[in-house]
Amino acid sequence: MSGRTPRRTPRRQEPPSAPFDRRLMEQQMQAITRLLAEQDFGSLDEANAFLQQHLASGQPLTAAPTSPLEEAQELIYQALETTGARRLALARRALALSPDCADAYVLLAEAARDPQEARALYEQGVRAGERALGPAAFREDAGHFWGILETRPYMRARQGLAQALWHLGERAAAIEHLRDLLRLNPGDNQGLRYTLAAWLLATGGDAALADLLGQYPDEGSATWAYTRALAAFRRHGPGAQADAALREALATNPFVPAYLLGLKKVPRHLPAYVGFGDEHEAVAYVAEAAEGWLATPQAVEWLATVLAHDVSPPAPAKPRRPRRK
Repeated sequence: MSGRTPRRTPRRQEPPSAPFDRRLMEQQMQAITRLLAEQDFGSLDEANAFLQQHLASGQPLTAAPTSPLEEAQELIYQALETTGARRLALARRALALSPDCADAYVLLAEAARDPQEARALYEQGVRAGERALGPAAFREDAGHFWGILETRPYMRARQGLAQALWHLGERAAAIEHLRDLLRLNPGDNQGLRYTLAAWLLATGGDAALADLLGQYPDEGSATWAYTRALAAFRRHGPGAQADAALREALATNPFVPAYLLGLKKVPRHLPAYVGFGDEHEAVAYVAEAAEGWLATPQAVEWLATVLAHDVSPPAPAKPRRPRRK
């Protein structure tokens, strides 16, 4: 036997798979829409019966794209299932098929390293979405935009543009984009109200913030509870009204103060999912809202005072009686 170590054949490295992207959920919805459009139903009941029968058969819900834009969007769904260079190549192929594919610009912008490049791509995505939808959609469908599948690429592009503008220091423009998106879709499927609330706190937009809080009176998240408390403190100062609002917020999520007071550091990577009242929710809130708290004089000190006052010291132990022998 020779003393040589046998050479190992290197394993083939499989390309990393992309984590599940919620945007992929729209692919099946799009297929259902096209599938139903191919039929001629006399009533809604007929359409529902057809769909139930199709689902019961176990056949995949597929329908061929009927326009270059729909073909381009199918490439976007493929891109969402991959990463890296292939993802970007599919986005560019989608644009070659249809320059009105807003989601293609969104994917390219998400990968851009330069903030100005990202901004330019999001702007192109917004214009592409406007062309694809046409002026009538903005007049006739305002108020329930997200319920129309075709509006979603436009809304994603505009949300991305708002974020890019904020990070570039164009804060007033960023805020106006979010406010208008909420006008188009007050149901707020994108969760824009949370970001907008944080931005209004950071910029001193207290009147607009009061309107926003009033628009969603039944909101039960930590973001809303702590924002209400800080807004009350900014308006009235420490006292019964602000203190009561803060105690309500503490009951909603007790993990927030540790991060606002600097006892815990916000992690570099934010949680992908949050739950009502859990620590992930606290991290997500503070990452976005800390600037508003720090920009409000004495707000953090007020939080510490109320928190200390509400933490009752342990009751003194009762002296033990000696046992009788």
